[in-house]
Order: sequence, then C-alpha cells, then structure tokens
Amino acid sequence: MTVPRIGLIGLGVISRFYLAALAREAPAELAAVCDPDESRLAGAPPGVPRYRDHHELLRHADVDAVVVNVPNDLHYPVCRDALEAGRAVCVEKPLTTKLRDARHLAQLSLDAGVPLFTSFHRRYNTEVNALLTRLPAHVPLTSLTVRYEETIEEHAGQDRWYLDPDRCGGGCVADNGPNAFDLVRLFLGEVHVTEAAVRRDAHGVDRQATVLLGAASGAVARVALDWSYPGERKTVEVRLADGTVETADMLAGHLEFKGSLWHEYVGVLRDFTDALAGRHTVGNPHGPDGLAALELVADTYAHERAGRGRSPQEAARP
Repeated sequence: MTVPRIGLIGLGVISRFYLAALAREAPAELAAVCDPDESRLAGAPPGVPRYRDHHELLRHADVDAVVVNVPNDLHYPVCRDALEAGRAVCVEKPLTTKLRDARHLAQLSLDAGVPLFTSFHRRYNTEVNALLTRLPAHVPLTSLTVRYEETIEEHAGQDRWYLDPDRCGGGCVADNGPNAFDLVRLFLGEVHVTEAAVRRDAHGVDRQATVLLGAASGAVARVALDWSYPGERKTVEVRLADGTVETADMLAGHLEFKGSLWHEYVGVLRDFTDALAGRHTVGNPHGPDGLAALELVADTYAHERAGRGRSPQEAARP
C-alpha cells in the first residue's frame, strides 16, 4: 500500500493530537475531515476536503481508513458504516457503549477483512514502555496498580457529553476504564474482574471506582479511577515476587496539561498504519483489544450491581 489516506471524523477535544501526529510524524496523509459544527470545520487544516456528515465522507472522500473521534454513543453507528463501506477504522476508546455493538463491529471487521483498531494511547507512553523494558524476565510480577485520576471537567472542555451517562456510556468506568484495563492487560495478559465498587454522583455519573482483577498467573491488579481528583495523576506501580517495586508516571516530563498525548498519538497512528500495511495483526485471539477492554467495563458494572452499597475503599480491602 502507498501512504494511506485517512479521514478524521469528529473534531472534538482529542482531534488536535491526531492532526498534529498526521502533520508531523505519522506515515499517513490527512485526506478529509468531518464534523457537524461549522466552526470546528473552519479550524481544520487548509486544503483538506470538509464534510458535515460521515456518510458524505464515506461516499465521496478518497480515503483508505478513518479515525473515529466522535462522542462515545456515536462510535457504533459511525464505525459500523465505515466497516460496511470497506474502510479500516481507528476509533477512540471505548470501542462502543454497549457490548453487543462491539461484538457486531468485531464481526464486521472480520467479514470485511479490514482492521478495527482502538486508540489505546497509553500503550505508547514512554514511561510505560520504559517500565516494561526494565522488568526482569525471570522474576514474576505479583501485583499491579493502575491509577487513572483527573478532573473530568478540565479534560472535557466544550465536549460536555462526557458528563451525560447515556452519551458517555456511564462515567469514569466507561471512558477511562478501557485505557486502564488495557494497561493491566499489557502487563498481565488476559484478566478477569474479581471485585468492583463504583461511586456515582446525583446525576448517575460514576465519578470514582475501584476494580480488582486477577490473572491466570496468580497476579492481581487494582485499578483506581477518579473523575473528581484535584489535578491529574496517571501511574502504574508493579510489585515483583522478590519484593521490588517499580513505577511509571505517565505524565513525567510533560508540564503542559495533557502534554503526554502528543507523543502517544504518534504511536497510535504508526501502529494503525502498520496494521493497514499488514505488518502486524491488530487484536488478540478472541477479538479486537477494544472488545476485550469493553468486556472488562461490562463486568465492572455487573459487579457494581451485584455489590451495590459497598464503597470503593471497602472493595479494595483484601
């Protein structure tokens, strides 16, 4: 394949990271943009075809693939339409807001023979990868803690749909959970939820959650999610069988708010273009990684329903 031509569907808060990566470093060409908001379209790079409807982009734009950066509740219909049109898809997490829809997309991807790639940008964080590199191969990992904490209002900016449970798919579990769970899987492989507690606000948005997970190796993981944290904290802590503790601060060296995302989205698009070129297979033997993460989100909410009334602190106790 020549340099792939990519259409960016959705020009919300995260779009600037895709646009920067496409302009500077990613081995792909921005061939079209789409957003229903004229003011956002006006700020798109000059000379790039603009569309207000993704159906129009899929019909008329000369693109090999699309990046889907729309509100969470629109992931399913936009990805479905793109896959049915034979276009490869890179979609922001979560893959969808409903598990059945994610499974349908996975089948459409298989039927069409094109990648369905979820943008787990923390996989490409330099501190996370440095931690993975320095872990000794001969010492088992016994426990893992992932903290994913921020003030959601600061992150969302004008994209207020984050605070609508129907549009977001929930709250911190639905939106930040996939990134955190993907990090757990990066270190431990396949895992399952063993316990969870979720705290919601008066509007039904889950603002805090503690999720415990187990791996086949016997290692355990704790995921702490918080949308009311004063500031931002994104860390990974690993404990090894010999008592060693290793950590990664995903924000280290990035003084700008969300500054780490600039290099992480370069990694996202490089991996996606590798998948387009057939240089590696996206996903795991059971389906795309976005589906695996969403299954953990669904299991977390199921554990919440089963254990409603327990606090996140109680769920974290052994």
